[in-house]
Amino acid sequence: MESLFNDFSPGLFIMQTFILLILIFLMVKFAWKPIMNSLNERESGIQAALDAAENAKKEMQNLQSDNEKLLKEARAEREGMLKEAREMKDKMIADAKEEAQAQASKMIAQAQESIRSEKQAALAELKNQVATISVEIAEKVVRGELEDKKKQLSLVDKMLGDVTLN
Repeated sequence: MESLFNDFSPGLFIMQTFILLILIFLMVKFAWKPIMNSLNERESGIQAALDAAENAKKEMQNLQSDNEKLLKEARAEREGMLKEAREMKDKMIADAKEEAQAQASKMIAQAQESIRSEKQAALAELKNQVATISVEIAEKVVRGELEDKKKQLSLVDKMLGDVTLN
């Protein structure tokens, strides 16, 4: 420590102080304002960035809430569409069943009508055949009866007796 004070030179000290004051003056005169302006600009830029980040954060929250609301609406709409589709499917199935039932009833009615008409046709044909056979039998019986003269006379008498009785 003593060597520091032993080397002390008052002229050098004054000269260094003078140079230091000139440097400080020059710094204040020419560099202080630009440095302060640049610091102020940087501070305002940082503040603007922070404000923009805060605004972006708020906007993101708003967008997120809007997205959630849209998602809920989309889910509700999807549920509505699914419900409507289920109702439409059930209605189509019910209509198809009803139509099938109507078709089945119509086909059964047509089959019954066809059976009835076939039955009537068969009965009519059977009656015609019975009538034809009866006529043929009667013809054969009458021929057998009319071959003999005595039988012819008794048949005529019998017929005349039936006519008078009525």
